[in-house]
Amino acid sequence: MSKKEYDNGQGVGQDFKEAVKWYQKAADQGDAIAQSNLAGMYANGRGVEQDFKEAFKWYQKAADQGLANGQNSLGVMYANGEGVKQDFKEAVYWYQEAADQGLAIAQQNLGHKYLMGDGVKQDDVSAYVWWNIAETNGGQDAKTNKAIVAERMTPAQIVTAEELVKEMVKKNPKLLNKK
Repeated sequence: MSKKEYDNGQGVGQDFKEAVKWYQKAADQGDAIAQSNLAGMYANGRGVEQDFKEAFKWYQKAADQGLANGQNSLGVMYANGEGVKQDFKEAVYWYQEAADQGLAIAQQNLGHKYLMGDGVKQDDVSAYVWWNIAETNGGQDAKTNKAIVAERMTPAQIVTAEELVKEMVKKNPKLLNKK
């Protein structure tokens, strides 16, 4: 059986401790997905005692290898101050890294940071841009969030945002996750 089968209970009884054992083996060998999954086990206390510092360590390893899910999760840990001192600028950095690879949840998170001005200058146009891109990628809350921020924007700002989306996608087609 594989590590993921134990985690999800596919073909075997769900066994988080067994999943952790297999994730750990693969993570120790440098597997970025296993590192991110192991971090999630620590972050959520599944199969191990909850340990945000250990989760942070493994998300960092996955993020450093360029894994978008690891980068986004690392951003969440910085944003929430879990396992590390809260740092919105660092959260934005990691959200941006993952967003640039087309990860909708990171794009949504980035939009929220722009809306709130956490770690970046508050900017409704940028929030709209990121939620527009996230919506295209299937982001669950992006459409609603985009509509909310659009209510406080002028028509000219919306046009500017939509033009900016086109420019950004042209420069980096990976922003759109074409699966």
